[in-house]
Amino acid sequence: MSAAELKQLDLAEIKAKVKALEEDVFRVRFQHATSQLQDASKLGKTRRELARAKTVLRLKELGK
Repeated sequence: MSAAELKQLDLAEIKAKVKALEEDVFRVRFQHATSQLQDASKLGKTRRELARAKTVLRLKELGK
């Protein structure tokens, strides 16, 4: 999900998205550690998406 798409969501939806992405990062890290992850780039992509969502959440909280 791009930053522009995230900016269109309201605060509660973004918080839910951040929570889901944090769980995804945990799952992907666990799969990577147990050598069950097929696509190694998925970890980086998931972490970037989480960072993007957290950035948009913070901007909304600050009112920008």
